[in-house]
Parts: sequence; C-alpha cells; structure tokens
Amino acid sequence: MLSKDIAEAIKDGIKVRVIAGEALGTKSPGAHLRQPIPISWNAFVYVLEGEGIFGNTKSSPTSAHHVLLLGTGDGLEVWNKSSKPLRFVLIGGEPLGEPVVQFGPFVMNTQEEIDQTIDDFENYVNGFEKARHWRSETGISLDY
Repeated sequence: MLSKDIAEAIKDGIKVRVIAGEALGTKSPGAHLRQPIPISWNAFVYVLEGEGIFGNTKSSPTSAHHVLLLGTGDGLEVWNKSSKPLRFVLIGGEPLGEPVVQFGPFVMNTQEEIDQTIDDFENYVNGFEKARHWRSETGISLDY
C-alpha cells in the first residue's frame, strides 16, 4: 500500500492515518483518546515521540521508543497531559493461528522459509536488491 492510498482523517488538530478499520474520538494534544479494539485481536502500541499515559490515569507515563502490549479486550486509552505532541502507532489484528519461526529480523512460518529468506538476503534477490548498498544510520550492518 502506498502512502497516498492510506485514508486520512483530521479532527480537532489531530491527523489520523487509517490503514484498516476506523479511529474515532481523536482530540488535540493534552486530551484523552479511547480506541476500542475487538476482543479477539492482539495489539500493541509503539511510542514514536512524546510521552503519554496509557491504560488508566494512575499508570506511569510511557515515553518514545517504548512498546506496550495490550491485553485481550483492553482497547486503548491514552492521555497526553502535556502541551507537546504525542505520536504513537497502534498495531492490532486478529491472530492468524499459523506457526511462527523467527531468526534475527526475519519471521516466517517454517525453518525452510527462514533458510530461503537468509539465502535471498545474502544474494540480494526477492526483495533484497537494495540491501547490497544499504547501511544502518546507527552504523550497525545486517551482515551475518
């Protein structure tokens, strides 16, 4: 999906990019947001910028570069009590119920798929063509 194809909604000074589903009740910084999440979904929040209170008003603030795993049926409730922007992504969806095999940054369904992906990465094919000259901005290479 291209960025230009993602639906956007603007309400009360907040811009929401909706990839799937809906997001309602958004408000400007300093306000409260409640986003229902279907009980059958798994979800997590990654804080990009700022600091917010997630869960309930007695929770400790969560700042940038932290991940919060949401419990089943929790939904998302967040408060931005500062005047500074709070940016975060909410990722959620129904579990696929498929096997999961992970190695480094690669996540597939079988060890054979992991082995093929590593081979593709090392040979710069099947989506890794641009990896030949790519280097991390943090100076960490993906060399194995």
